[in-house]
Amino acid sequence: MRPADLDVVLLVGAIVVIAAIGAARLAHGVGLPGLLVFLGLGLLLGESGIGIRFDDAATAEALGLSALVLILAEGGLTTNVRLARAGAPAALALATVGVVVTSVIVAAAGHWLLGMAWRQALLLGAVLAPTDAAAVFSVLRKLPLPPAVAGILEGESGLNDPPSVLAVTLLSASGAHAPSGLLVVGEVVYALVAGAAIGILVGLLGAAGLRRVALPASGLYPIAVLSLVVTAYAAASLARASGFLAAYVSALVLGNLRLPHRTATRGFAEGVAWLAQIGLFVMLGLLASPSQLPSRIWPALVIGLVLTLLARPAAVLVSTAAFRLRWRQQAFLAYAGLRGAVPIVLATIPMNNAVPGAAVLFNLVFLIVGGFTLVQGPTLPWAARHLGVLSAVEPRELDVDAAPLEDLQADLLQVRIPDDSRLHGVELFELRLPKQASLALIVRDGHGFVPDPTTRLQHGDKLLIVASASVRRQTERRLRAVSRAGKLARWFGEEGL
Repeated sequence: MRPADLDVVLLVGAIVVIAAIGAARLAHGVGLPGLLVFLGLGLLLGESGIGIRFDDAATAEALGLSALVLILAEGGLTTNVRLARAGAPAALALATVGVVVTSVIVAAAGHWLLGMAWRQALLLGAVLAPTDAAAVFSVLRKLPLPPAVAGILEGESGLNDPPSVLAVTLLSASGAHAPSGLLVVGEVVYALVAGAAIGILVGLLGAAGLRRVALPASGLYPIAVLSLVVTAYAAASLARASGFLAAYVSALVLGNLRLPHRTATRGFAEGVAWLAQIGLFVMLGLLASPSQLPSRIWPALVIGLVLTLLARPAAVLVSTAAFRLRWRQQAFLAYAGLRGAVPIVLATIPMNNAVPGAAVLFNLVFLIVGGFTLVQGPTLPWAARHLGVLSAVEPRELDVDAAPLEDLQADLLQVRIPDDSRLHGVELFELRLPKQASLALIVRDGHGFVPDPTTRLQHGDKLLIVASASVRRQTERRLRAVSRAGKLARWFGEEGL
């Protein structure tokens, strides 16, 4: 490639990204998931639009899987384990049993209603089984859902990719190499267990290393964290384990341990995930052939209705039968199973393996994801309100960022007081911070000042607190306790855990 060609590529790429960001802002205003806008942009740029031709399934699969790693990393880093813990068992059940139930029902519909061969029908079921982390996070994190319901949906979207990837990969293998019976079960169990173990190991070792090594620039910490997540994915994949599960689990561990510059790391990961989503969906839009889509609308409608009205509700009912969920919560879980990039990326695996009917499968999945997400995404808030699953608005979690001061064996904590925090109105002496912690500066309305013991905190204040390493955790707990319950937090039994 000549330098002049590179300039053109960079210019076009930058314009596409800027256009995608502007379109995502407009879509957000009407409640549409950004993925639909990016897919549409890809179709506009493709062979039936501006004329860019892209039909390399192998490249699409490789880039798509790489982008999914970054999207899963952002999901894990921004998931609060404490809030998600209540829904973890049900999320795991949906990510395993639910995937099987969904796959079987969709496959049966594909075989008996559309006349598909069993292999192609089973591939369709396995491809459509997983919900999409990016779609779920972008829509549901705007709703004040109970921690159990939100934890189930977020945990499921992060955990159900590995079983689906394994199923699609095995079904796409050639007949001579396709394992069967107990060998398949053993391979799946090993892949999931080993993937989770590798993710936990990389997360714990990485966090320990980052806490002990003083990097020369704060901007290196986010890069190091994402590199650790990619390391977990690659190591698990080389060990023939689930790389996606390893990536998500390592990000979950890193995002919930004490790390330097944690807020900056999450912000960086969010930006990288958005860039990955834009590139991924635009590429998938380019890969689609609009001229072949109209003939698949009716089959896509049939399978989409079976998926939405039968397979997903059945998966939720079977997976959550052992958990005490109200029928309204189960109904919302059934309706909130959003599909997105994951099924479309998985549909490129059969194409890359030259499976008969793979192009038809890709077009079906593309239409189902685009059409049904267009309906479900904007109506999720309406469904949540009418099913009565929204919780009362609670104070937002207090976000504490930290920068290490290695020479002093201390940390500089930066805290912003949210609009609904009960820190508002509390005088400085009423905080009762540990003796080795000091509130050094308050930034209010863009101006900083050194407070005195009677200074009252206000919404929007930014606090700079210097705390020795030995009392940092105690300082954070006290701040969170007062933010939730006010200056009498200990009287009410609130410890900030």
